[in-house]
Amino acid sequence: MMRLIAFILTCLGGLNWLMIGALQYDFIAGIFGTQANVFSRIIYVIIGVASMYILIVTVFSKGRLKLFGYKKKKTKREEVEDF
Repeated sequence: MMRLIAFILTCLGGLNWLMIGALQYDFIAGIFGTQANVFSRIIYVIIGVASMYILIVTVFSKGRLKLFGYKKKKTKREEVEDF
């Protein structure tokens, strides 16, 4: 669940940078007034931490970012070994 939230925050941060580059409009600063506002800076830090988390998870999982935790079905051999 944490990976999914971090991924969504990273996507929102990317969209904010797209808007800054293309439209010269900072969405986060638009919501909270200015970039120097404390709340804007907190949101920027949260998005940055989420991006670093996604990067670290992706590197340690050898390029595979698993957002949902699907359980792998056990084979009959694994079921017998567990018993």
